[in-house]
Amino acid sequence: MAKTKYKKIVRAGLIEDNPIIFQVIGICSTLAVTNLMMNSLIMGLALALVTGFSSLTISALRDKTPGHIRMMVQVLIISFYVILVDIFLKAYMPDMSKALGPYVGLIITNCIIMGRAEAFAIANKPLPSFVDGVASGLGYTMVLLVISFIREILGFGSVFGIQILPESFTAWTLMIMPPGAFFILAVIMWWANAKVNKTEEAKR
Repeated sequence: MAKTKYKKIVRAGLIEDNPIIFQVIGICSTLAVTNLMMNSLIMGLALALVTGFSSLTISALRDKTPGHIRMMVQVLIISFYVILVDIFLKAYMPDMSKALGPYVGLIITNCIIMGRAEAFAIANKPLPSFVDGVASGLGYTMVLLVISFIREILGFGSVFGIQILPESFTAWTLMIMPPGAFFILAVIMWWANAKVNKTEEAKR
């Protein structure tokens, strides 16, 4: 029973209730850091860890947190984990920290984290909340990697920094710029929603 419950939570976070595709949140960083796959991977994993541990902590403290300061407590908890991630990146991955710039700090304001805290963690036990947070973060990461794969290979001719296309390849300048991410994301959202609508119509 518990195993099935966790499978549903993971499936919802990754696919059925994907925060970017279906909830349309966390868009700013999606457009900003997806020019390279490594940037997207690190950003996605950072958000998944912050969301998971924030949801775990918020859930564990939900019965002891007064309602009138709930939001402030949640932001404080999220900020704590974001600072830990930021310190880790600056200490062990300084180049990546510089590449991501302010977007690591801005994880604090990412709607995905607060959304999972309010929609799930505040009403569920710590372990399911942690799984839900990580699943939503990985769903975010998955979309980032798809977008960055297309942008990097068309904009730089590489994948994870490894040159794939020949030097004679003419790079698509649009893919290096934020509008490239906007167009790719729009196509992905259109395709996913069209597929969901088609499935629902088939069930009727």
